[in-house]
Amino acid sequence: MTIWVNEQIDPSGLIYACIACCNESQAQDCHESFKNNLSEIQLAAGWIARIRTVNSWDEVPVNSLKLN
Repeated sequence: MTIWVNEQIDPSGLIYACIACCNESQAQDCHESFKNNLSEIQLAAGWIARIRTVNSWDEVPVNSLKLN
């Protein structure tokens, strides 16, 4: 099973927001939203929006919103 994990990460490497789902289209939409919601100030400070895949729900960060 492939799970897409979307994360907004602050400059210190802490995950600010995280959503995980099994639907690739939904994950891509979420990633675009995460990217678009970062302000110019956040981007300049080093915030990033990242999408990655994992193979198990055990690999998804605990604090994430998990969508089936």
